[in-house]
Amino acid sequence: GLDPPQIREMRDVMIRYAAGGRTVIVSSHLLSEVEQSCTHLVVMDRGRLVQAGPVAEITGSGDMILVTTAEEVSEPLAEKIAALPGIGSAVPTDDRRGLLVRLDGATTSRLVADLVRLDVPVTGVGPHRRLEDAFLTLI
Repeated sequence: GLDPPQIREMRDVMIRYAAGGRTVIVSSHLLSEVEQSCTHLVVMDRGRLVQAGPVAEITGSGDMILVTTAEEVSEPLAEKIAALPGIGSAVPTDDRRGLLVRLDGATTSRLVADLVRLDVPVTGVGPHRRLEDAFLTLI
């Protein structure tokens, strides 16, 4: 592994190469680094192509919503939300105090109305565009 100064140096080298008109291909599980230094990416899972394109497109460009909650989100509740019309996926956050929801036709307003109807104690709703979270919903 690289220490933080080496990581920054490698990132700067890749960005300089790309700025010089070169294509730089990187294979990495360090998605925060990929997000900072790449403009396009390919998501693979078990040897198959899942999605390819600009980072902004893959991270959702607005269709990834972070819902924070006052209580922990159970798997059954996440599955129930994922099954709602217009919802592509719903994955509990690492701390289980929220959900990452990919909209697939539903609006944020519709999502909030459905969450209230399901008695989900919503404390916040907003766009979420981290590559790591988008990756986890894709695979």
